[in-house]
Amino acid sequence: MAPTHTTTDVFSAIAEPRRRQIIDLLSRHRCLAVGTIVLTLGLPQPAVSKHLGVLRDVGIVSVSKHGQQRVYALNHEQLRPVYDWIKTFDQYWNRQLDRIRERAERRALAQSNSPEAPTRKKGTP
Repeated sequence: MAPTHTTTDVFSAIAEPRRRQIIDLLSRHRCLAVGTIVLTLGLPQPAVSKHLGVLRDVGIVSVSKHGQQRVYALNHEQLRPVYDWIKTFDQYWNRQLDRIRERAERRALAQSNSPEAPTRKKGTP
């Protein structure tokens, strides 16, 4: 018996790396047919369809039929809870970047204030 998915929210859906690959791919294109996703990611078609089903169930992607093809599009707004949660960490990363910048500036200042190392003549150790 095949396991059924129990993913009911955006966070659970994006926890799976292959689904994040699909989201990334769809974020770079307006919409893609299942076959294109399969070829681009090099995954088996049944696996891609299963992942797309999970993403569709939580609203991250929508599907439309164009002839015999199923075409998927990313619903960016459905990723808002993830964005809002990640945004809470901005302050941490900004502090880290500020510390790196300050260290680099101190190092550059120290190097500019120190006497230059003697230059060697070509061919001397």
